[in-house]
This record gives sequence, C-alpha cells and structure tokens, in this order.
Amino acid sequence: MSDTVETAARTAPAAVIVAIDGPAGTGKSSTSKAVAAKLGLGYLDTGAQYRALTWWMVTNGIDVNDAVAVADAAAKPTIVSGTDPAAPTITVDGTDVSGPIRSQEVTSRVSAVSAVPEVRAVITELQRTIAAEAPRGIVVEGRDIGTTVLPDADLKVFLTASPEVRAARRSGELKGKEATDLAATQAALAKRDALDSGRKTSPLAKADDAVEVDTSDLTLDQVIECVVTLVEEKRTAA
Repeated sequence: MSDTVETAARTAPAAVIVAIDGPAGTGKSSTSKAVAAKLGLGYLDTGAQYRALTWWMVTNGIDVNDAVAVADAAAKPTIVSGTDPAAPTITVDGTDVSGPIRSQEVTSRVSAVSAVPEVRAVITELQRTIAAEAPRGIVVEGRDIGTTVLPDADLKVFLTASPEVRAARRSGELKGKEATDLAATQAALAKRDALDSGRKTSPLAKADDAVEVDTSDLTLDQVIECVVTLVEEKRTAA
C-alpha cells in the first residue's frame, strides 16, 4: 500500500453510528438529516418505516386494531429506505409512499401498528441491517433506537422539548385541511406519547447512556451544532 493510501486510511473519519431518539415535535428529523449531511453520514427515518407499513395495512384493508391480523401481515410488504440525507426516499413494493405516509389517516393509526411485537421485530431487523451496511456510518432517528434497535450505537442523543413548543412545531408542519389548532395538536401529541411510552415492546424511552438535549429554547441550527459537536468528540475519542 502506498504512503498516500496509508495516510488516507489513517485520517479518514471512522464510521460512526448515531442514534437520535425523542417524541414528535422535538426536531428529530430536521436535526438528524442536517447532522448526517454535514458529517457525510447516511440517514434513516425509522418512523417512516412504521408509517409505510401502516399505509400498506390501511391500503390493503387490514384492521390495524386487530393485532393478530397485523402480525400475520407484518412481513408481507417490501420496504426500502433510501439513506441519502439530502433526498431520503421510502418505497413499499416499489411504490413511492413518501407523501401518503404523512397523511392524518396514517398518523392516527401508526401507534397501533407499531405496538405489535411482530411488526417491531420485522422493522427492527431491517433497521439493523441498514445501519450495519452504511459504509461511512449513519444517523438513525426514532423512538427506541438507543434502547432497543442499536444499543451499541457510538453516540445516543435524546431530544426533548416542552409540550407547548412541540405542539407549535407540529401544527406548523400540517397543511390545508389537516392543520389543527394548538390545543388539538397538543392533545394528539400527548396521546401519541402515552401510547409510545406505554407499549410493552420497545417503548419510547431515553437510554441510560444517552445525552439529553432540550430543544425548547434552541434554534434548529443550535441543536444541529450541538449534535455535530457530540459526534466529532466521539470520533476524536475513537
């Protein structure tokens, strides 16, 4: 191996796996995508995978409140996630579902689907495979990444924010007829939190070794810079 190649091998940043967890409205997606882009890492939105499976269930007439029916169908669709942070994609059986999975219909049903253990087993295995195959490392965002999916992640971050701030952010993301008042949005988030935190299988929780970042009074750029710094510190220490 030439001196040039040896030098490159020594100075190239080590692949790093970053787990970013937290409830909705804390800035997970925006932060995760930006951090991945800044550091040349892959990006995976695990929530989109559960939404994609939920969309498939609804589209195919599966009663999402029938846990047995959901479990039986969990492995049927093929979900493929693109990991480019600049243009993340998600398809189900070859169909682009990046738009449909954000509908209120899917949002209102995804907690029921994601609570089914068989669903979590299928999606978790998919997530672990994607993370393991990321050549330069990856930022994986979700609700149980640091605790269940990737417990050995190099860095675990748990984003939080006040209920009022989260509701304002989420309400601002909704458009047209799906836009709701802040009180309704806050109530919906509280219900989602209770479902996600209370489920028996892989509940929403902060890993013991995660760094908690309260984003309530921070700009998005400040949150991104904070996480980038944490990742770079881990890389330096490696």
